[in-house]
Amino acid sequence: MQVGDVFLLATDGVFEHVDDAFMARAIQSSRADLDGVARAIVDEAYRRGSTDNLTVQIAAIDTLPAQAAAELQQSLATLAIPPLLEARQHCDGIGLCARCMAAVAAMYLAVDDETGESVILKTPSLDLQANPAYLERFLLEEWVARRINSAHVQKPCRQTRQRKFLYVATEFIEGQTLAQWLIDHPKPSLETVRGIVEQIAKGLQAFHRLEMLHQDLRPNNIMIDATGTVKIIDFGATRVAGMAEMVSTGDSRGHPGHAPVHSPGVFLGRVRHRAFRDLFSLAVITYQMLSGRLPYGAEVAKAKTVSAQRKLHYASVLAAEREIPAWIDPVLERALHPNPLRRHEALSEFVQDLRQPNQAFLTRTRPPLIERHPVRFWKGGICRPGGGGFVLLLFARFGLRWSPPQAKWPNRVNASPLRGGPRRTSPPVPGHARTCRSGTRIRRVPCPE
Repeated sequence: MQVGDVFLLATDGVFEHVDDAFMARAIQSSRADLDGVARAIVDEAYRRGSTDNLTVQIAAIDTLPAQAAAELQQSLATLAIPPLLEARQHCDGIGLCARCMAAVAAMYLAVDDETGESVILKTPSLDLQANPAYLERFLLEEWVARRINSAHVQKPCRQTRQRKFLYVATEFIEGQTLAQWLIDHPKPSLETVRGIVEQIAKGLQAFHRLEMLHQDLRPNNIMIDATGTVKIIDFGATRVAGMAEMVSTGDSRGHPGHAPVHSPGVFLGRVRHRAFRDLFSLAVITYQMLSGRLPYGAEVAKAKTVSAQRKLHYASVLAAEREIPAWIDPVLERALHPNPLRRHEALSEFVQDLRQPNQAFLTRTRPPLIERHPVRFWKGGICRPGGGGFVLLLFARFGLRWSPPQAKWPNRVNASPLRGGPRRTSPPVPGHARTCRSGTRIRRVPCPE
């Protein structure tokens, strides 16, 4: 059943006297008024001498519910894989104009013969046509696209004709990939980066609201059109909740060639915390736009054990030639943490921290007084001769605590000529440390039992 199909139900008094050709012509001539078509067919049967019950019911299919996941396997049995196509050929009413570059599929710039709109036609790779898991993922790409309605996600073309071949037709985005945009704009401003990241986050949120994960977010899968609108493309690696058992989505680790943007947990084969993968990839793209490099280089793909991932060193995004606020660096460091539980809990939190500084980050990035106000530091008498400030700095540096001197032995009388005579001091508590002086040297010794 397809959109646009028409079903006609009639009693014996109608179809025994009215031929199929008359009814088909009547429906085609007045498709907008099916009630009038039914009356015309009944009148024609009566005119031809029918004396039986005359009843006609016509139903047209305007829309269909979303295809269930279990129907994907059924589509594989009914749709043929198209051959290698060339320009000026047609495939199910779509004329091909030129072939585009693609990694694991054949992509063509084409024009719909009915609407005249430019579309992108994607067909399965001939080298992988014998791989059932690959074909199921290929069908899943269109299934995902038809369920997402977002201005920042590539839209599929409406299917109005009977399909004979297996392909995916999507809208044509006139623009460039984010990878090409970064080549043309090697040093974008922070505000420009924020605008791009916010649009990508809105597209990812459209996936997450439907319990889907893109899992292959990278500059080549992000398009920027002529108006500056950012759109996410390529849903072949998308993971849908509850469909892992019904659809063989294959290796969830994605394409090995795109490893630098993948979350470190992908290389450990972890199933938990998948929702943090898209956040990590978005943070990598943000870092790349601000610095022109990757936060961990190629070390992420090499760290395939927990101990190796703990040794990953985050390289600061701050650079002398770029005007980036210092509080941006801890925001990216948190979003790019190898441990997913140490990252932001939501995309909105990450986007908000890029726009407004978090108080916790400001506290971490606040430099000491000697760096912020050197003159005030030295004028404050901290190291004034004779003021005791230098000794206090030593105590603060080494974590020492000063306490007045105590008697070495219990119940010993200590003579103090300055106070006018002997006085008795309280005995030290056994086991506690006390401070002893030896000239100008300060040391801590345990008290005798």
